[in-house]
Formats: sequence, structure tokens, C-alpha cells
Amino acid sequence: MQERIFISRQVVTQGISFGSALAIAISWSANQSILWAIIHGLFGWLYVIYYAIR
Repeated sequence: MQERIFISRQVVTQGISFGSALAIAISWSANQSILWAIIHGLFGWLYVIYYAIR
């Protein structure tokens, strides 16, 4: 059971990191602004989904 909890936490942590990095990369290529890249990085996957829909 302990191993299963560890794997779940590791996946969630890596998913959040990847979502933030992806949001920053998309924001930078779309806006060329460090401020917007930081803000979008904080929102992570929400910005990625918004960008995909828009």
C-alpha cells in the first residue's frame, strides 16, 4: 500500500511541474512577455486548456 501512495504522489507532482512548464512555453511563444509567462505558469494546466480551446 505504501508503494502505491508514493507512486501516486510522484505522478501528481510531475504532472503539475509539466503543466506549468508547458504553460510557460506556450505563453512565451504567444506573448513574448516574461510577466505573462510567470502568471500563466502559476495557472499551469488551466492556461494550457484555455490555449487549446482558443
